[in-house]
Amino acid sequence: MTAAEPVQLATLIVTGGSVAFALASSVWAYRLTAGARKARKLWRDRLLAAEDRAERHTSLFAAHPGVVVVWDMPPQAEAEHWSAPKLYGSPAALASLLQFAELSQSGGANGQIATDILDSISGFSARNAGGETVNFRDRARALMAEGQPFSLTLTGPSGRQIQADGRPAGRQLVIWLTDTALRHSDGASADEISHDDPIGFMDMMGRNPVPAWRMDQNGRLNWVNAAYVKAVEASDVADVLDRQILLEPTLNEQARDVLNSGDPRTTARGVVLAGQRRVMSVTSYPVQGGVTGFAVDATDGEEAKAALNRFREAHDLTLNHMTEAVAIFDRAKKLVFYNQAFSQMFNVEEAFLNDRPAHGVLLDRLREKRRLPEQADYSAWRQAELSRYEAAPNQDAEPDELWALPDGRTLRVARQRHPMGGLLVIFEDMTDQLSLQARYNTQLKVQRATLDKLHEAVAVFGSDGRLKLRNAAFETLWKLDPERLDGVHFDDMVASCTPLYDHEEAWGQLKARITDPSPESRKAMTGEIRRSDNSVLTWLTRPLPDGATLIAWDDITDSRRIESALRDRAEALEASERIKTEFVEHVSYQLRTPLTTIHGYADLLAGGFAGDLSDRQKEHMGAIQTASAQLGKLIDDILDIAAIDAGQLEMELGDVNLHALAEESMELIASRAEHSGIKLTLNADEDGPLIRADGKRLKQVVYNLLTNAMDHVNPGGAVEVGAEVAGDDVSLWVADDGVGIAPDRQATIFERFERGDGGGAGLGLALVNDIVRLHGGWVELESEPGEGTRVTCHLPRMTRSEAAPELNLPGSHSLSAE
Repeated sequence: MTAAEPVQLATLIVTGGSVAFALASSVWAYRLTAGARKARKLWRDRLLAAEDRAERHTSLFAAHPGVVVVWDMPPQAEAEHWSAPKLYGSPAALASLLQFAELSQSGGANGQIATDILDSISGFSARNAGGETVNFRDRARALMAEGQPFSLTLTGPSGRQIQADGRPAGRQLVIWLTDTALRHSDGASADEISHDDPIGFMDMMGRNPVPAWRMDQNGRLNWVNAAYVKAVEASDVADVLDRQILLEPTLNEQARDVLNSGDPRTTARGVVLAGQRRVMSVTSYPVQGGVTGFAVDATDGEEAKAALNRFREAHDLTLNHMTEAVAIFDRAKKLVFYNQAFSQMFNVEEAFLNDRPAHGVLLDRLREKRRLPEQADYSAWRQAELSRYEAAPNQDAEPDELWALPDGRTLRVARQRHPMGGLLVIFEDMTDQLSLQARYNTQLKVQRATLDKLHEAVAVFGSDGRLKLRNAAFETLWKLDPERLDGVHFDDMVASCTPLYDHEEAWGQLKARITDPSPESRKAMTGEIRRSDNSVLTWLTRPLPDGATLIAWDDITDSRRIESALRDRAEALEASERIKTEFVEHVSYQLRTPLTTIHGYADLLAGGFAGDLSDRQKEHMGAIQTASAQLGKLIDDILDIAAIDAGQLEMELGDVNLHALAEESMELIASRAEHSGIKLTLNADEDGPLIRADGKRLKQVVYNLLTNAMDHVNPGGAVEVGAEVAGDDVSLWVADDGVGIAPDRQATIFERFERGDGGGAGLGLALVNDIVRLHGGWVELESEPGEGTRVTCHLPRMTRSEAAPELNLPGSHSLSAE
C-alpha cells in the first residue's frame, strides 16, 4: 500500500460520511417540515374555495336589480351620516337608484354615496305591506337600534317606486334597495362586487327576501337561499337540494339556454307560492361554474298591465262611441288609433287607416279627397301641422281651430300632446251648431229690434234679480241712464225709479215675482199705478221658462184722458138720447090724440054725417084725410125708430108667404097708383116656400118702399114688387122706372131724416134699413139717374130672435110651401 492510498481512503470516508449526514439531515428536515406543508396546502385549498364561493356569490349579487347598504358593525341610530355604511351593487343599479333619488353625481367615497342616497330617499313617501304610510328614517333607526326588520315601498316624485327591505345579517345590518324598473331589464351587465367579508356576503345572500339559487353546468341546484326554501314550501335548504325542488318546472331549461348563449334571460312565469298563483319574473345569469338566478314577484305589475290593457280597450270603446272624430298618432307620427266617427267624417277607407299611415301621408290623402281647408301654400301648412310633434310636453295647448271644408262643413280641430307620446287630434262637426248660432244671433237681434220698436217698456230680470234684457222705451219711461243699466240689480234700479214712483210695498211685490221661486209667486199679475208726474201706467209680469221674469209697463195717460172724455160724451149722448126718446114719445102721444080726432071727424064729414058736401068741399076734405094719414104714418115711423134705438122693438116671428105679403102691401097703395096712372106688378111665386120672419114688419118695409117709389115715378110709370127664395137666402125688392137717385146721395139715402126730392120726413127708408137689420139682413140699392131705382132687401130664411128664444127651438125652422 502506498503512502497515498490511506489519504485517499480517509478522504473517501469523510466524503461518504458527509453525504450520509446530508442525506440524514435532508430526511430529518423533510420529515420535520411535512406538517407545515400540509397546513399550507389546506389553507391554500380553503382560500381557493372561499374565493370561488365569493366569486360565485359576487356574480349572483351583481345580478340583483338594486343596491345593498351594509353596516359591518351595528351602527349608532343617532350617529351622523348614517355611520358611513358600505354600498354594493352593479353600476346599472347604482345609476338607476341615483336617478330615482334625484342625485346627479355618482363620484365620491362609497360611504358618502350611500349616505347621500339614504338622505335623499328619507323624504319620499313610504308605505308598509299593509298600505300604511310610515317614515323610512324612523324604520331605519329602529333597525339600527333594535334590529327590527322592515319592508317598505318608496315612491319618488316622478312616480317610480323602489322596494326597501331591512334585515339584520349576523353581526351586520343590511338594507336592500330594489329598483322595480330594473326587474325586467334584458342584457344588463353587472360588475363584480368587491368586498372583504365572504361569510357576511353569503349571510346577506341567504337573507335576501327574493328567492335566489345557483345551478351547476348540469342544471342541478347546488345552493338556494331561505326565501327560495319558503317559496317552494320545503323544510330546509338540504331538503331542496336533495329533492332538487325547482321553483318553476322550466327553470333548468332556462339555465341551459343561458349556458348556451352566455346571455342573461328573464321570463315571466306562473308559480304557485303558498297556495296562491303568482306571476314571477325569473332571471337567470351566467356565472363561473354554472348559472345563478333570482325570482321577483311581478304579480302586481302583470295585473297592472292587464288592468292597463283593459283600460285601453275601454278607452278605445268609449272613443268609438263618441260623435267627435278622434285620431291618435305616436311619436313616430304614425296613426295608431282612430274611431268610427273619424272614418265616417272624412270618408277614408278603413283598409288605408288600418295600415297606420304617417300623419303627412294621411294629410295628403285627405287633400286629394278635398277633406281639408283650401290653402294658398299647402306645403307650408303641412309642415306647420307636422311641427306640432316638436313642441315641448309642458308647452301651453294651442287654441282650437275652425276648418272650413270645400263641401261646406265647418270642423272644430283640437290638438294636444298624448300622455303616451305623440299627438291626439279631435274633430267636431260644427256646421249645424254654427248655423243654429247664426240663426239664434239673428233671432236675438230681431227680438231686440222688435222690443225697441214697442212703445211699451219691457224689462227681463233673471232669478238673481239682475237685469238681463230691456228696450229703449224702458229707459225713456223711467228716465234711466243706459250706461248704468247693464246687469244692474233690481234694488238699484228701484232706487233710480223712486223719484217717479215712491211705493215700497209695490216694488217689493214686483221683486217677489222675480226672485221668489215658489209657484205662488211665479204667477202672471197685472196692475195700474199713478206716478208723481200724474202719468198713469199699467204693468204686468210674466214668468219665463228659463226662470227669468218679464215686466212690462205701458203709459196709458192719454188713453185714460180720452176714455174719460169718451165716458163723459157717452153719458151726455145717453142723456140726450133719453131726453129725445122721452120727447118723441111725449110729442107723439100729444100729436096722436088730436090727429085721431081730426082724422075721425074728417071721415065723418066726408061720409055725409053732417050733410052732403059740395065737390069743392069733398076735395078739401080729401086733402084733410090724406094729410092726417100721412101724419099718422110719420108718427108711427118715429115711434118705431125710437123703439128700435131703445132696443124695445120686439119682432113677432112666424111663417110668412112672400107672395101674399107683397100682394097685401100693394093693395094698400093700389088706389093711389090707380089715381096717378102708375102700373103695379108682382113678381113672386105664389106657391113659394115660407120663411120665418115678422110679417107685420116686412109688410111695413114693402109699404115704405112702395111709397118711396110712388113719390119718384112719373104718371104712367111702372113699379114692380118681387120676392125670391134661394136656399137659405131671401130677396125682397121694389123696382121703379122713375127719375132715379143721384150718385152723391146714394150713400146717405138710408140715413134718418135724409129727405129726397119728393119731400117727406126722411124716415121711411131709414126704418126699412133698421127692420131688415133686425132680421139679420142688409139692404142693397141700385139706381141710375133717369133710369129708375131698385131696392133689394136680403134676408135670411130663418130669422133668429134674441127677444123670443123659444122661436129658435130645434125643428122650428123646418118651413116649406107645402
